[in-house]
Amino acid sequence: MDTQATPIFARPARAAIAAIIACAGCSAAAAQSADAAPVATVTVPYTRDPVDKSYRKMVRGMERYERARTLAPRSSLRFQVLPRQPGVKLDGVALKVVGDSIALPVPMGPDHSFTLERNERAWREDAALVANRKTSSMTWRAMVRSIGVPPGMRRLGDLRLECLVGMEAGLVSNNSALFGWLSDMLADADKVCASPEGNYLQFADRPLFGVTLHANGRSVALPFRALYAGGTQTAATLPYCDCQVLLDRSYYAPIWDRAWPDDALLSFEYMDEAGPPVPPGVASKEAARAALGEPAAALRFDSGYEVWQYQYPPASGLPKGEDGRPRMAELVLLFDSAGTTLQYRRREP
Repeated sequence: MDTQATPIFARPARAAIAAIIACAGCSAAAAQSADAAPVATVTVPYTRDPVDKSYRKMVRGMERYERARTLAPRSSLRFQVLPRQPGVKLDGVALKVVGDSIALPVPMGPDHSFTLERNERAWREDAALVANRKTSSMTWRAMVRSIGVPPGMRRLGDLRLECLVGMEAGLVSNNSALFGWLSDMLADADKVCASPEGNYLQFADRPLFGVTLHANGRSVALPFRALYAGGTQTAATLPYCDCQVLLDRSYYAPIWDRAWPDDALLSFEYMDEAGPPVPPGVASKEAARAALGEPAAALRFDSGYEVWQYQYPPASGLPKGEDGRPRMAELVLLFDSAGTTLQYRRREP
């Protein structure tokens, strides 16, 4: 993605460090002695690549799902793989659980989702879930789906449980050696999923323009900072984010905010949908720049779409957020590759 925003924090990635053990040559006398000795049979155990997914961790994620199922009591759990690097196609991806003496195929659904069987030998051998391509080329997520959720919407309790399972299972994919130590600090499921700073990314089915939360007759649009991995990614930081090729589909749900019940629903506005008529004053990038100046944030995606965010004082004054900073109202514009405004939305804090 070609992004144009200043990063606040580039979430780090875990390094993969391979150990190579070399064997020195033997002397001629020892070699002659070895010729006369019986040949021993050696079992070479499977060596897991550090980016493979741990079978034990994924089973722990399944156990966490059962313990926390009150968040989504009418749900089911699956896992899913998504593309992480440019050019990755998931058609033909095959998974299997591999240990020292076991290899179990893992059937996948058309949406590249799957379930795992519990296998005592795979657990004992600390097996890994491996793919028939680079594991780091994909990102992995838990899928929790409750029955009765309206089509096209997501339930907040399901997303809360997805975070707990995903973190417990070690599904978040990172590959930066520099900040591996910090990844360890941020791997606690309860800390990540219960904190406004947890930043557990969710992904929609299509490129997003807006997300709205609904509960008990109340509807609130999520702010710009809750979309597109916070709107802070750059070409330099994007390779270290699970959202590398899914940036325009990524969002942060307020799973940490217990003021919203588990039965709250999220609805989605997509970039490829028609919105209300665009005001003439912002009908193009040129018109918007002439009328409003430079945006506070601008993101351009490989699809050709571009979003601009403008901030301005809200009609109700300047309410302060939990961090003590004033909350600004915002205007977000969506442009096509020719610079024509396709959609707009306003949000009061």
